Amino acid sequence: MSLPPDRSLRALIEPLLREMRSGRQWIDRSVVLVFALLTGLVVTAFTALADLATGTWVALQGSGWTGALLALLWTPVLTVAVLMWTRRFAREAGGSGIPQVLAALHDDTPPERVSALVSPRLALQKLLLTCAGLLGGLSIGREGPTVQVGAGVMLGARRWLSPGSGIDAHDLMVAGAAAGVAAAFNTPLGGIVFAIEQLTRRRDLRHSNLTIAAIVLAGLVSISVFGNKSYFGALEVPRLDWTLLAPGVAVALAAGLSGGLFARLLVLCAQGGGDRVSRWRAAHPLHFAAACGLAVGLIGLVTSGATAGAGYHPTRALLEHGDDGLPPLYTLLKFVATWLSAWSGVPAGTFAPSLAIGAGLGQDIARLAGLAGRPESVALVALGMVGFLSATTQGPITAFIIVMEMVSGQAMVLSLMACALLSGAVARLVSPSMYTEMAVLWGMPRPAAGVAAGASPHSG
Repeated sequence: MSLPPDRSLRALIEPLLREMRSGRQWIDRSVVLVFALLTGLVVTAFTALADLATGTWVALQGSGWTGALLALLWTPVLTVAVLMWTRRFAREAGGSGIPQVLAALHDDTPPERVSALVSPRLALQKLLLTCAGLLGGLSIGREGPTVQVGAGVMLGARRWLSPGSGIDAHDLMVAGAAAGVAAAFNTPLGGIVFAIEQLTRRRDLRHSNLTIAAIVLAGLVSISVFGNKSYFGALEVPRLDWTLLAPGVAVALAAGLSGGLFARLLVLCAQGGGDRVSRWRAAHPLHFAAACGLAVGLIGLVTSGATAGAGYHPTRALLEHGDDGLPPLYTLLKFVATWLSAWSGVPAGTFAPSLAIGAGLGQDIARLAGLAGRPESVALVALGMVGFLSATTQGPITAFIIVMEMVSGQAMVLSLMACALLSGAVARLVSPSMYTEMAVLWGMPRPAAGVAAGASPHSG
C-alpha cells in the first residue's frame, strides 16, 4: 500500500528541514573545516621553512673547506641550543611527536596531560625547533613532528565548538595528525590510512565523514601550493620477472631486520638504563647532545652532506638514475646519523630518514645482485623504502600507501604491498612497536608488560 503523495513528500522534506534548523551543527562543522584549512597552511609553511633550513646548511657545508669546518662546529652548537630550549620551555616537543599524540589519544589520559602533550602553542615550538635541527645538519625529518603539529593546530578548534557538538578532542587530534601526514607527504590517502592504522583505537570515529573531509582539505592545501606531483617523480620500472624474486625477498628480509634493529635501538635509548652511556646522558644531557651533534657533523663532513636532513635528494637520485654516486657506506652512515640525532633528545622525526635508509639498502642489494646501474635496481630501491619504513613504524599498510603515492608506484602495487607485509612481520620478531613503547614513556598506560616505569620520556 503506497503512502499518499503529501505524506511521501513530507517524509522526504522533514530530514532536510531538521538539518536546516540545526544551524549550530553547521557552524561547528564549518569551524572544524576552517581549522583543517589552517592545519594545511601551517604544514605547508613548515615544509617551506624546513626546506629553507636544509638548503641553508647544505650551502654552508658545500662552500669549501672553511664552510665545511664551520658546519662541523655549527652542528653540535645548534644541537645543544635546540635541546636547551626543548628541556626548558617545551619538554613535550622532544622526539618525533607521534608517541605524544598516541599518549594524548588514550582514553585514560587526563585532560591536563592531553593539553601538555598536544596544543597550538606546543605545535609552533615543535615546528621551529625541528627546523632549527635541520638548519644544524642533523639527520632528521619533519613528517613525524608534523603529526604533533597538525594535532595541536586542530585541537585549537575545541574552544570554538558548542558543548553539544559531539566532536571531542580525540576526533580533532586524529583529524589534525592525519591531515598533517597528508599535507606533509602530499598524500591524502596516506593520511587517512595513517589515522586508521596508527592513531585511533576506536572502532569508528564519531564523525568519520567530517574527519576525512578535514584530512582531504588539508591535503588539498598542500597540493595547491606544491602541485599535484609525487615527491620522487614517477617511478619508471621495466617489466619485472621472476629473476628479481630472490633480490626482492632479500631486500624485504634485510629491511625488516635492520628496520627492527633501528626501532629497538631508539626504544632502548629512550628508556635509558644502567650502562655508562645512559648514566652520562641522564647526568649531563647537554654534553651528550653536543657529542651526538659532533658525531653527526663528522659523518656529514665525510659524506659531503649526503646524510644531513631528511634525505630526499639522495633518495630521488636513486629512484631516478638507479646509480647514485653516493659515498661508500652511505646506508650505514645514514642509519647511524639518524640514530644519534634522535638519541640527542631534540625534536626529530624518522619517517623521511627511514625512506632514505631503505633506498640505500635497496641499492646495496642491487649492487650485490649485479643490478647496479640497470633499470631493475630502481624496483629494489622502492622495495627498500617501503620495507624499512614498514619495519620501523610497524604500519605496513601506511608505509605501502605513502611510498606508492610518493613514487607513483602503481606499477609495483603487489610487490610493494608484499614487501611491506613481510618486512613488518620480520621487524616484529626483533622489536616491539616503537611508537607504542615510546608513548608509554610519555604517560600512556602500557598495553602489555615491558617498559620499566619511571623511565625518562625524552626520546627520539
